[in-house]
Amino acid sequence: MGITSFAAQPCIPVDAAIGNFSYAAAGCHGPANDMGGIALTLAIFAERPHLRQQLREDALMAGYRVTECAALDALMVGDARPLAEVVLVDCPAPDGAGLAALARLDMRAAQAGAQLIVSTTASGLEDVFGCLDQSAPQLLVDATSTDLALALGRALVMAPGRSVREMADEDRMHLLRLTEQVGLLAARLGDAAGGRVESPGLSFRGAPAEEALHPVMPSRPALPEPRLVRRILRQRQQRARFFDAELFADPAWDMLLDLTAARAEHKRVSVTSLCIAAGVPPTTALRWIGQMTHAGLFERVEDTSDRRRAFIALTDKAADGMARFFAAIGPAAAAEPNILPI
Repeated sequence: MGITSFAAQPCIPVDAAIGNFSYAAAGCHGPANDMGGIALTLAIFAERPHLRQQLREDALMAGYRVTECAALDALMVGDARPLAEVVLVDCPAPDGAGLAALARLDMRAAQAGAQLIVSTTASGLEDVFGCLDQSAPQLLVDATSTDLALALGRALVMAPGRSVREMADEDRMHLLRLTEQVGLLAARLGDAAGGRVESPGLSFRGAPAEEALHPVMPSRPALPEPRLVRRILRQRQQRARFFDAELFADPAWDMLLDLTAARAEHKRVSVTSLCIAAGVPPTTALRWIGQMTHAGLFERVEDTSDRRRAFIALTDKAADGMARFFAAIGPAAAAEPNILPI
């Protein structure tokens, strides 16, 4: 499926609400994101010519200066060219050559400090995720127009040198929650038939600050019984049968529970499986995985038998926090999640 163009979608005037997320129509000479007199540069790589052209027009309207628009194989031929500040790639069905191009681009983006946005499909997610391990890209799965618009907006905000100071963890969390809220608003206003609605998630603050300085402690209690954690997850998921799922969307906590059970079971968790456990659309789940990784709660674990695959696991810091949480609420409360809705 790949990226769906957002040029034909209703205009959502979100720039007034979120500052740098500006999508006022702009041409090459007057970009909306011209924060320092120079527009952010963008390179587009996609196989389908009509999609490349449409993405180019959309990016210009979003205020970018498009420096390159080519097929994926352009990344593999000739000498390496300087990268744009943001690189947008549509890779719905990656083959061996496409994955090799992505891996090369991932390495170059990390070295150059460029931001990478990659759109793929649910079937291609594992392969794409496996070859992108250096640049911390934004990954979009079966992307909607809103997904793409928000990804380009986040790239504007996160661009180095475009803000007065580096974003603190708290700022990043606020940005993530704001992104999900704006995505929900845009989807509702667009009112696309059968469209996907994304929900804002809730944050997990982890262990207290004093404990976070010493994430691995000899006195750490054991992880909870995995069957208990799985039962809590099932009961949380049952709520969606009777109530609007948006009322309870909490992808960070659901993923923490899933990874806690997997760690106690000595099982590995793929990125696709973790997205399912999150209970939100894959693109939303991937944004949360990125934030949780940045916060030191999740870590990427390479598959030693297949370098093309990678898994997600709790860090020791997160495992410590989960073990202490279950110890603090006590076995009785944990065994009766209807009493304490965790």
